[in-house]
Amino acid sequence: MHGSSQHILILAPVGRDAQVASTILREVGISSMTVPDLDGLVTYLKTAECAILTEEALLQANRQRLADWIQRQPPWSDYPFVLLAQRAFPPDPRLPQLLANVTVLERPFHPDVLINAVRSALRARKRQREVESHLRERERVHERQSLLIRELHHRVKNTLSTVQALLGATARSSQSIEGFYKSFADRIVALAHTHALLTEDYWQTASLRDMLLAELGPFKTDSEDRFVLDGPEVHLTADLAVPLGMAIHELCTNAAKYGSLSRPEGRVVAQWEIRERDGARNLRFAWREEGGPPVVKPRSAGFGSTLIERVLTTQCKAIICYEFEPSGVCLELEAPLIVARLVPSYEIA
Repeated sequence: MHGSSQHILILAPVGRDAQVASTILREVGISSMTVPDLDGLVTYLKTAECAILTEEALLQANRQRLADWIQRQPPWSDYPFVLLAQRAFPPDPRLPQLLANVTVLERPFHPDVLINAVRSALRARKRQREVESHLRERERVHERQSLLIRELHHRVKNTLSTVQALLGATARSSQSIEGFYKSFADRIVALAHTHALLTEDYWQTASLRDMLLAELGPFKTDSEDRFVLDGPEVHLTADLAVPLGMAIHELCTNAAKYGSLSRPEGRVVAQWEIRERDGARNLRFAWREEGGPPVVKPRSAGFGSTLIERVLTTQCKAIICYEFEPSGVCLELEAPLIVARLVPSYEIA
């Protein structure tokens, strides 16, 4: 028999106590395992919920290993023992002190007395296990909260940096107060859209498809191919989702002002895939405009291209190809896809 499948341990190396106790317990559906010595008992204590042992088994053995095990119990644990003592002789006072949570039964014991003592010990151990589970859950909640707070600090710092960059770049590219206000407000709204997608997953990931739909949705027409989204379901962590979301907003804005979305027949094709490169998973994303007016590369870099070329390459370690082709703007990028969640997934019971 293997101790891992038992509930009760029995140490009674002298006489018939072990056999009698095992038979009594088996008749009421309580399984047990008999061990030959105190070392065997200590070995299997963690696999059982209670131990029955005789006074002489303790007195005739070195009890130090058992004492050490009892001392090393976690705070929730108070392991129950049933000590079988000789009638008419009080047990050695050292033994109850050693075992701490102990029920003393005189021999010969009545079967009902043994059954009640063992059942009481099992109920007590069950309560202790419930306390253990509660403490572990509290620890998990505490760890989750600590991670959320750390991530919140990280995200607020990054968001403020992004807003500061938006403010400066918008101010430099605006010709009037009204123009500055509209452009800056639009960019803040785009940033808020990405944040909303992230917070739906407790600030962890955002769906790339949902990010594209949020930006392209206002330009939808009766044409079924006004924009084409082609790629697998991909969820981006915040460090990639925020800058890529801003880049998508700038691409949409420029397409609506000067590119394919400025004409009813124009359309946008966005394609993405996951690629393996050097043992890591990378996101490859492509944006292509079709059916718009002829595109000419501007003489100076605007805010959108600056954001794409600087922020994505610096913050996301992206490799970018950004072209102004006659048929429309084309963007291709490849960036490391971080799949590890900083905060454990939140499960509602």
